[in-house]
Amino acid sequence: MRAMTSLPATPCRRPVTAAALAAAVLAACTAPPQAPPASAPASTVAPASAPAAAGLPRYRCDHGIAFTMQHGDDSVTIDAGARGRHVLLRDAGGVTPQHTVYSNDGLKAEFGLGAAGNEAILRYAEPPLVARCVRE
Repeated sequence: MRAMTSLPATPCRRPVTAAALAAAVLAACTAPPQAPPASAPASTVAPASAPAAAGLPRYRCDHGIAFTMQHGDDSVTIDAGARGRHVLLRDAGGVTPQHTVYSNDGLKAEFGLGAAGNEAILRYAEPPLVARCVRE
């Protein structure tokens, strides 16, 4: 059996490395924040309650409800102003190819209704409300 040999003694550098790392982190945390460049454009993101951008489909409904709709991957985002912004996922359903159904726990929306396919129905869960809508 071979006798175990010990490794040559090396100086312990871990405390020095840890202290240097801690000093660097503290220096970064206490540095004053940098201002954005003067040529940076103003933010163009509108708040959720702002009127929708031009080009999004807009619907007017019973009960004074109006909303815009933005399509995503198998989802739609409905911005109904004071009634809130809802992300709905695509459901199976629809009795014609243009009839699409989206829902979440609080809202179910059906699009592509009516003879011209420009009507929709919103079904709110709480409080229960059904609103018939027409695309503008």
